[in-house]
Amino acid sequence: MLDLFDKIEEAAATIRKSFSKTPKVGIILGTGLGGIVEQIDIEATIDYGDIPHFPTSTATSHRGRLVCGTLEGVPVIVMEGRFHMYEGYPLKQITLPVRVFKALGCELMIVSNACGGLNPYYDGGDIMVIEDQINLLGDNPLIGINDDRLGPRFPDMCEPYDQTWVDRTIAIGREAGIGVHKGVFVAVAGPNLETRAEYRFLRTIGADVVGMSTVPETIVAVHCGLKTVGLSVITDMCLPDSLKPSDVNEIIATAGKAAPKLIAIVRGIVSEAGQTRMA
Repeated sequence: MLDLFDKIEEAAATIRKSFSKTPKVGIILGTGLGGIVEQIDIEATIDYGDIPHFPTSTATSHRGRLVCGTLEGVPVIVMEGRFHMYEGYPLKQITLPVRVFKALGCELMIVSNACGGLNPYYDGGDIMVIEDQINLLGDNPLIGINDDRLGPRFPDMCEPYDQTWVDRTIAIGREAGIGVHKGVFVAVAGPNLETRAEYRFLRTIGADVVGMSTVPETIVAVHCGLKTVGLSVITDMCLPDSLKPSDVNEIIATAGKAAPKLIAIVRGIVSEAGQTRMA
């Protein structure tokens, strides 16, 4: 039985056979946000099923492949489709690609998601830079025996999203004429959406948006030493006093309409990362 370290090494070795460059940035794309792949000078694409120990993406609109190439002249590796707890995968398997990013040489991770807006000052199609997070998944990808080769037993979470990059991202948006929010993302297990009472609770505990991903990946990024930028696209408003049934097709369509703004911001981040030496 291979341990986690060996699985990471095996997956990374398979990817290196198709992509010899050292990626500086790893990107995880959420629901409806795959359009950024069209901006990449692609050198290799690898289906998840061809990478050892990668799960298969079953979520709606998630392509399920790894895209390797350059963006803004910077080597990148992109997950076109991610994995979720509600698909039945354990968090250690869901977050294995993050550790593979690190093993391949990435220094920065950009993680995006489609989410529901809890903050009444937000609106559908807005983008929020994640400055902090709340884990209500009922699980943690670091539970179990710690492998010191991968990270410390008790990683500090005072800054899960690099605050320097939060500020840079807001500035990049401003320079592109895109107003972005800054707020707190809460992760729940799903797959059902929340009740009115649950939305009130989530807002009360300090969340600005709610989704079913991102938090496990960020925990593991902190554990293995990757700096992280989190970007949420608000696809529907979850205001309990004016709540209406959600339509998955509408959610995906809203994410798609917001994609040009997200693409501009991601390109700006990658460009700046290519010029930045990260400790």
